[in-house]
Amino acid sequence: MLDFDKWQEIFESLKKHKMRTLLTAFAVWWGIFMLVILLGAGNGLQNSFEKNFGDDAINSIWMYPDRTSEPYKGLPAGRWIRFNNSDFDVLKNRVEGVEYITGRYYLGGELVVEYEGKTLSYDVRSVHPDHLFIENTLMKNGRYINETDISERRKVCTIGKLVKESFFKENDNPVGQRLNIKGTEFTIVGVFEDKGGENEMRKIYIPITTAQRIFDTQDRIHQLIITVGDATLAESKKIEDNIRQEFSARHNFSPTDKQALYISNNIEEYQQFQSIFTGIKFFIWFVGIGSIIAGVVGVSNIMIIIVKDRTKEIGIRKAMGATPWSIVSMILQEAIFLTGVAGYLGLLSGFGVIYALQTFMEKNEIETEYFYNPEVDFASVLSALIFLVVCGTLAGLIPAIQAVRVNPVTAMRQ
Repeated sequence: MLDFDKWQEIFESLKKHKMRTLLTAFAVWWGIFMLVILLGAGNGLQNSFEKNFGDDAINSIWMYPDRTSEPYKGLPAGRWIRFNNSDFDVLKNRVEGVEYITGRYYLGGELVVEYEGKTLSYDVRSVHPDHLFIENTLMKNGRYINETDISERRKVCTIGKLVKESFFKENDNPVGQRLNIKGTEFTIVGVFEDKGGENEMRKIYIPITTAQRIFDTQDRIHQLIITVGDATLAESKKIEDNIRQEFSARHNFSPTDKQALYISNNIEEYQQFQSIFTGIKFFIWFVGIGSIIAGVVGVSNIMIIIVKDRTKEIGIRKAMGATPWSIVSMILQEAIFLTGVAGYLGLLSGFGVIYALQTFMEKNEIETEYFYNPEVDFASVLSALIFLVVCGTLAGLIPAIQAVRVNPVTAMRQ
C-alpha cells in the first residue's frame, strides 16, 4: 500500500535543498542522456560502415595491376602490369578456393546513353556473369548477363532501376528495347536494384567481351574480383598468397612486390573495422558509465547532507520506536526516486534527440558516407537505467546506515 506520508516527507526533504537536488538530478540526467547520444552516434557510424560493405560481397578479394616497384630477373622497376582474358582463366581454373569470379573493363568515365531522342550520361561497366553475386545485385525484371552473352560477344545490357525510370514510363517494360551506348545499339535484357543505394542503380552492365571488341583492340581487363565462399581470414590470406605467386610467375614481377599487384581483401578489412567499432563501443560505454557513476556520487553526497540536516528528526523517530528498516527505507526511497526520475528523463531526452535526427535525415533524404541511420538499442539503455537505479540504491545505502547509527539522546541534545 502506498505510504502518502512517507512520500510527502521525501518531497519536502528534496524541496528544502532545491539547488542541490536540481544539480544532482541534472548530473544523473546528463549521464544517461550522453550515453544514449554516444550510442546513437556510434551506431550511426557502424551502420554507414555496414551499408558501404553491404554493397559488395564481404568475402571478396579485389585485384588491381600497377607498376612494378622492384627489379626482377634482369627486368627494371617501373614496368606496367596488364591483366587479360588468360589471367581470368588462370584465376578461375588454377587457384583453389575461388567461388565466384569476374573481371572489369572500364570504358572511361560516364558514357552518353540515348533512347528515342533522350540523351543522358551513365557509368557503363563491362563484367562477367558472376559480377551479379559480388555486387549483391538484385534482379527485378528480366535477367543478368550470362555465359552465352560472353562467349558470343552479344550486344546486350542490364540497366539499373533509376536508369529505367529515366528512359521509360512507370508501367513500361524495357526488356527487349534498345539503348544506344556510345554509338552502339544494345538490347536491354534485365533491370536490377542494388543494396549499395541510388548511385549503384544508375549503372549499366554489358558483357566484358563485347566491350573489349567494340571499344578496345586487345582483350584487356582492368580489374579482377573473386569471392572465397566461407573461407576464414587465414584461408583467404592463403588464397591471396597463391594468387600473388601465380601472377608473379605469369607477369615476371617479384612475389614481394606489393605495388605490381595490389590485392584488397574485404574479409580482412571487414574484421579490422569490426575490431575498431568494438573498441569504439567499449569507449562509449566506459564514458557513459563514468558519467552515470559521477551522477550517482552526487546523489550519495546530497543524501549524506540530508541525513546530517535531519539528525535531530531521526533521533526523535528512533526515540519514539521507529525501526531501523523504516529509517533505511526512507533514505533509500529518496535516493532511488531521485536517480530513477532523473535517469528516465535523460533516457527519454536522448531517444527524443536520436529520433528527431533520424526523422530529419529521412525527411530531407540526407545520406552521408560516414553516418547513416543513427539508432539505439532500447534494451541496452534500459539495462543502463536499471544499473543506474541499483547504483542509486547503493548511493543511498551509506547515508541510510549512518542514519540508523544515530544515537537518539545525542541527536536530541544537539
